[in-house]
Amino acid sequence: MATPKGKPNRLGRTGMAPRKLPARAVRIAAFSMLVLAVACAGKEQNTVSGEYNSFEATRLFSVGYHDIADIYIEEVAMADLAVAGLREVAEMDPTVAVERHGDDLSMRVKGRETHVFPLPKSEDPDRWGSMTASALEAGQSYSPTLRNKSAEELYESMFEGMLVHLDPYSRYAGADRARENRANRDGFGGIGVRIGMVDAGIEILSVMQDSPAKSAGLAEGDVIVAIDGEPAAMLGRAEAVEKLRGRIDSRVALTVRREDLEYPVQIAVRRGHIVPQTVEYRREGDTAYIRVSGFNQNTAESMRRVIGKARRDIGPDLAGFVLDLRDNPGGLLDQAVDVSDLFVREGRIVSTHGRHPDSHQYFDADPDDLGEGRPVVVLVNAASASASEIVAAALQDSGRAVVIGSTSFGKGTVQTVLRLPNRGELTLTWARFHAPSGYALSRRGVLPDVCTSGKAEDFDDVLADLRHSRMTRQTRTHSAAYGDGQAGEEALEALRASCPGRRASPSLDLDVALRLIHDRELYRTAAGTVPAKLAQVHH
Repeated sequence: MATPKGKPNRLGRTGMAPRKLPARAVRIAAFSMLVLAVACAGKEQNTVSGEYNSFEATRLFSVGYHDIADIYIEEVAMADLAVAGLREVAEMDPTVAVERHGDDLSMRVKGRETHVFPLPKSEDPDRWGSMTASALEAGQSYSPTLRNKSAEELYESMFEGMLVHLDPYSRYAGADRARENRANRDGFGGIGVRIGMVDAGIEILSVMQDSPAKSAGLAEGDVIVAIDGEPAAMLGRAEAVEKLRGRIDSRVALTVRREDLEYPVQIAVRRGHIVPQTVEYRREGDTAYIRVSGFNQNTAESMRRVIGKARRDIGPDLAGFVLDLRDNPGGLLDQAVDVSDLFVREGRIVSTHGRHPDSHQYFDADPDDLGEGRPVVVLVNAASASASEIVAAALQDSGRAVVIGSTSFGKGTVQTVLRLPNRGELTLTWARFHAPSGYALSRRGVLPDVCTSGKAEDFDDVLADLRHSRMTRQTRTHSAAYGDGQAGEEALEALRASCPGRRASPSLDLDVALRLIHDRELYRTAAGTVPAKLAQVHH
């Protein structure tokens, strides 16, 4: 497993840490998951009541201001945050207006000034938290609309106004959404099936390998008609998922209908810890095709397993690996590092740099290669972002892989997830990450070695351009020609336009990848170097 160099990684590589700054879970993108009938290991209780409470709000906003001041990648004035947030809350009621006049904050209701709040003289987060909570309370006293809003609705609006002007990736999640986010990152307690709603109840669309559902004999196409005796046809999707949720090791009784059985069967399932699957493997002749849809806490270990499976399935004839990162929006930083380290033997994998001293992190490879030197091709497109860009850049810069497709998204920033007193989460951008060769990926992305979105749009044209050296490794000139993330807009656009981003995932990418894996000369042309053991690999 790769380890950070330089400053210690006090954020922690996985999981949620206590509030002591800056011990947090680090993410580099949130990724969407298919709805799984799974659940958190236990029910979390929201520590904030449904109605607005000024004391609780003061604590919440103070913590929020503290986090932004300490962690965010750029310095932000507290006054700007507070005014923007309160204006967003005021949008809930057209009769309410909030304006800043010098060192004062004015609140007007129906055109009449009702309150004037002196703005704190210092950047003390506690003072700003108190002022913000008082302003919200004052607004509620004059506005029936605001008075009828729940505490969470007010919090969400306030944080949305505060964060919208920072960057697209900093965001707030209330207690319910944060619980789901944590479940996607860290795993669930549940049975491990993907579901769809039908007239008769709940159809099982797929069953995860090594899950409680698999062990209990549930299968794709089964229809759950009752859960613990309650008819499933009466449930909505959210209710169905909630019913299938529960503590790890607790039991749920399912009544299941199958096409080949005359009567429904009773199946008892013991819930277990489920981490959503992000890695899929299939054999493409003598090549291992591995698709990674996101990066959660189990991704690197899943990759390790499927690489081992591919080596057993195909044996000594294993020609190479295709790693498909198209449409992969990212996930956990440590998992991107560890996936890269499965193939990279030495050198830098990624580094991160921000305003906070602990944001300067350096991750280097350990001396092993599960691919045993076999050629690797990485597929990317315009929807490959963040963690997937770390992997693509690391394998490309190390000469360990050829990248095929179109220019990636260019989300080269690191987010850290901070737990709030109301069990919500504040996700803040705190660093930018840099490829091994030094260039910043933010807004630029990873340019493929073999572009399939340019003028050459079919298999023969792509190969012809490659054979005649009309395609070259474009990333060689990243740092020299465009500096360290400081390129002008025109230069940056010209760079990205050299292989236009495309969100589609055409079969052309895979066809070219398979040809390169079996053609040493083409692989050498695309990569500029050949993996050390390529000559020893059987084809």
